[in-house]
Amino acid sequence: MCTVDYDFQILKLTNSFYSAYPDPPYGEILKKPSRAYNCIIFEVSWEYFVCIPYRTEINHKYAYHFKNSARARSHKSGLDYTKMVIVKKTEYLDKCQAMIDRDEYIETVQNIKQIKDEAFKFLNDYIEHMKGNTVLHTREFQRRYAYSPLQYFHNELGL
Repeated sequence: MCTVDYDFQILKLTNSFYSAYPDPPYGEILKKPSRAYNCIIFEVSWEYFVCIPYRTEINHKYAYHFKNSARARSHKSGLDYTKMVIVKKTEYLDKCQAMIDRDEYIETVQNIKQIKDEAFKFLNDYIEHMKGNTVLHTREFQRRYAYSPLQYFHNELGL
């Protein structure tokens, strides 16, 4: 039996999530043909969950890049903020802890505050831009969010 603590959890999104957000039209949501991505999950004030995928190759700065893992020595692995998704329904989150490399898990736990702060800044910058409160330069917005799934979650984000 698995228990879930949503303060910070590493889970997979369920098949129900991927059925609700198929490609097309939700092409920016990451999905491998044979399996879902492992994600770090943060709960936001009981309103929704922020899900950030673990990826093997990340070639931009809008991510937490692992430094100490075996995979990071041969790849550019990390947590990709540009591919975060927003989830309201708990049935979209697997109930069992996802399996990730032990060294990446340790690095995640050791840097959880930095990861959470960076991820929420990335999300809040998007929200503030979309509300017109703090508008990013067009090129900067495109660099950060052109391929982001956040565009699909405006209702969940109150936009």
